[in-house]
Amino acid sequence: MSATRDSLRNLRKRRIPAWWQDAKLGIFIHWTPAAVPAFAPVEDEIGDLLQSDQVNPLQYVPYTEWYENSLRFPDSPVSRHHRQTYGDRPYTEFARDWEAGLEHWDPAEWAAQFRETGARYVVLVAKHSDGYCLWPTSHPNPIRPNWHCERDVVGELAEAVRSAGMRFGLYYSGGFDWSFDSTPVGTMGDVANSVPQGEYPAYADAQVRELIDRYQPSVLWNDIAWPGDRAHLWQLLEQYYRVVPDGVINDRWIPWSPLMGLTKFAGIRRLIESGSRKQARKDGGLIPPKPPFCDYRTPEYVVFDQIQSKPWELVRGMDRSFGHNEQSTQEHFVTQDELLWQFTDVVAKGGNLLLNVGPRGVDAQIPPLQIERLSWLGEYVSAQNSALIGTRPWILAASMSTEGFEVRYTSAGGTVYALVRGVTAAGPPAKESSRTITLAEVQATPGTRVELLNGDAVSWTEAPDGLRLEFSDTLSPDQPVVFALHNVQARGSQD
Repeated sequence: MSATRDSLRNLRKRRIPAWWQDAKLGIFIHWTPAAVPAFAPVEDEIGDLLQSDQVNPLQYVPYTEWYENSLRFPDSPVSRHHRQTYGDRPYTEFARDWEAGLEHWDPAEWAAQFRETGARYVVLVAKHSDGYCLWPTSHPNPIRPNWHCERDVVGELAEAVRSAGMRFGLYYSGGFDWSFDSTPVGTMGDVANSVPQGEYPAYADAQVRELIDRYQPSVLWNDIAWPGDRAHLWQLLEQYYRVVPDGVINDRWIPWSPLMGLTKFAGIRRLIESGSRKQARKDGGLIPPKPPFCDYRTPEYVVFDQIQSKPWELVRGMDRSFGHNEQSTQEHFVTQDELLWQFTDVVAKGGNLLLNVGPRGVDAQIPPLQIERLSWLGEYVSAQNSALIGTRPWILAASMSTEGFEVRYTSAGGTVYALVRGVTAAGPPAKESSRTITLAEVQATPGTRVELLNGDAVSWTEAPDGLRLEFSDTLSPDQPVVFALHNVQARGSQD
């Protein structure tokens, strides 16, 4: 027990590396056999389901990568679709179609597309909850023979991503493996009750150690929980940091304990369901519980309200799913304004955005609606790089200008960046018109100067209600407007 406490104490002394805090943007990839049927209902977002009082809300989950679990509910939308489309074909047969699609896969092309977004790291799902492995593992699944890819998808993408100048990370579903546990997961109580035991903890430990030793991932991203106990988990993480000293892990590593075994009782599961529903309503969605140790937090499809003391990463898809969903149309995808502003909001609050890509399963291609959104990010990051990448939060993350425009602040060195939403959409168009933005929280100093990121000077005055900026109406209507404020201070602060 003392050794376990010492291990945890040493882990908690770690500080997250600067590369991760500087990165701001990463790409997540969910690409599993479920991308072949590519079906999930689109009516509800995950946050709404977690707050819902309906019976077994997770049978309606909008995530296609949960296809196998949804099949375990006979009347779920997925089950109805599967019967109508595939009859009694087992889920496992989709792996053959997925593997056939690899003939069309070009990892270097993917890496180039990701690099163009301005992303600094890429995280690939190596094994999701269906248990299928994207590498030729030396620890094959004892329940489903040959339930892995013979082609080294993980290794090929790792090489391509690193060759493109980005860091490479891996996701592993430690808390779920539906090949080991056939319990239908319909509620958060079921989630807690579905972490496999028996031979699974040793299997998961061996596979993750294999991933660490073979691929040295800069990010080790676990999901749901960890099936082993604390002592074995701390040993695993210590091994990871020995192999990858500047690596990082996320917050979904809550280790299994005998108390989790109590979830076999229906009353305990109901208590968990009630508590998780209340927490989701409070948080506005899915924010994982804090584990004993992690490098950063991972809210899912929900952004923290303010600057966080702990590093964090927003994880989300471009639509309501992570895996590719053929049911998603334009209306289900994030708009350009929503995507760019959410990224801005995350960065202002000290976080990173891990934006998911869900390639098709039949031909290994990234769908056009996703490519379009990657290009939007690329244009934005390229134009506003210095206000986003490598920045840190200012004293204040968010405010509203006197004129009613949303503002987010970042900082780097002695410069504060004010990123303003929707400026060029306001007011009547005029050839020589000008606009004003008044930043109530900002105060000038004798050395203050203001400019756009292209170096154009911006006129300013110190007004009673804040720092007033004047600029011509020639800015892009598709992106937030960014002002570089040199030598300013927070209003009311002392020199």
